Amino acid sequence: MAGLSLRGISKSFDGGLSTTVKDVSLDIADNEFCVFVGPSGCGKSTLLRMIAGLEDVTAGDLLIGGRRVNELAPSERNVAMVFQNYALYPHMDVATNIAFGMRLAGYKKDEINHRVSNIAQVLQIEHLLERLPKALSGGQRQRVAIGRALVRDPGVFLFDEPLSNLDAALRTQMRVEIARMHREYGKASSIYVTHDQVEAMTLADKIVLLHSGEAIAKYGSIAQVGSPMELYLRPKNLFVAGFIGSPKMNFIQAVVSRLEADGVWVKTADGRDLQVAVQAGALQVGDAVTLGVRSEHLSMVAQAQANTLPCRVNWVERLGDMTYAYLDVPEQAQITLRLPGDSAVAVGDVAHVHVPAQHGHVFDKDGQALPALNA
Repeated sequence: MAGLSLRGISKSFDGGLSTTVKDVSLDIADNEFCVFVGPSGCGKSTLLRMIAGLEDVTAGDLLIGGRRVNELAPSERNVAMVFQNYALYPHMDVATNIAFGMRLAGYKKDEINHRVSNIAQVLQIEHLLERLPKALSGGQRQRVAIGRALVRDPGVFLFDEPLSNLDAALRTQMRVEIARMHREYGKASSIYVTHDQVEAMTLADKIVLLHSGEAIAKYGSIAQVGSPMELYLRPKNLFVAGFIGSPKMNFIQAVVSRLEADGVWVKTADGRDLQVAVQAGALQVGDAVTLGVRSEHLSMVAQAQANTLPCRVNWVERLGDMTYAYLDVPEQAQITLRLPGDSAVAVGDVAHVHVPAQHGHVFDKDGQALPALNA
C-alpha cells in the first residue's frame, strides 16, 4: 500500500521559459483509481513521468507512502508503469515477458512461477503464457504489459494512455478489463492518463482535469478535481463544462437582467428572459454571462412558455436508443438536444426548447461558475 501526495509540483523547460506543469497539489489514496485527463499539451503524461521518476521535478515535493521521492531513481519508488506501445520483448514468450523484471531482481524460480501464475489468472491469460507477442492480439499484448507491471506488486500503478492504439470496440472491452483488474487485484493506487473523457468517466474514482495552453500560466495546471459526476454536474468553470460530457454542455450568451431570491434572470440576444437557480454572488444587472445546460436536460414543447427559446431543427442524428437534434437558436451558437430514440423530430421543424431553471449553470465573464442555490 502506498498513497501518493503531490505538493506544488511544477515542471519547466528551457531554463523556466516554458512551463508544462504548474503548481499541482493532489492526494491519491491507497487503492484509489485516479485519472489525469485533458487536451493535448496539458502536461498529463509529463506529470505521470515525474511520478515514475522518468522526468525531474522542477519545483515541489512528491511523496509516495509518506516518503519524499524527488531524487529517487524509478526502481526505488515502488511504482510500475504500463506504456502506450506495450514495449514487450518480441523474442520472449508471455510468461518470460511477465517474469523478466523479477528475474533481474534475483527472485527465486518458485516465487516467480507462483506470481506469474496468479497474475495470469487475474488477467485471464493463462492459456497465452507460451505464446510470443507476435501471436497475440492488441488487447492480449496490453494484458501482458499490465501483467508485467502487476507482478512486481507495486504501491503505485501508472498507465500512460494504454488503450490509444486499440480500435474502438477493443478499447471498450479493455476498459472493462482494467476496471475489473483494479477491483480484483486491489492492492495499488492507480493513476491513468488519457485524453479520452469516456475512459475518464467510466474508470475513475477521482478525475484530475488539467488545463492547457495559456490557462496553465494563469490558473495553474489543475482545472478541477473530483468524482466523475461532480465534474459533470457541478463544473467549476467553462473549460470543465465544455470538456466533460459528450456532447459537451450547450452554451448560450446572455446578460444579467434580474437578481432575485429564487435565482438569476438572464436575457438572451433575442430578448428572451430565462431563470436559472444559481446564487448571484458578485453579479450585477447588465453583466455579460454564459448560460450552460446539458443536452439531456432540455426538452421540446409545442408553444412558447416560461424559460423557453425558439429553435429550428438543423440536423437530426439517430443512434437507436437516443436521438440528437441540433438546433439553431436566434443569434446564438447551435445547441444540442437529446431525445428518445423513436422521436419524430425532423430537419426543418420549428419548436420551443424549455430550459429548466434547476439544471442551468451560469458562468461569469471570467468563465467561473456561480454556485447553485442549494449548494
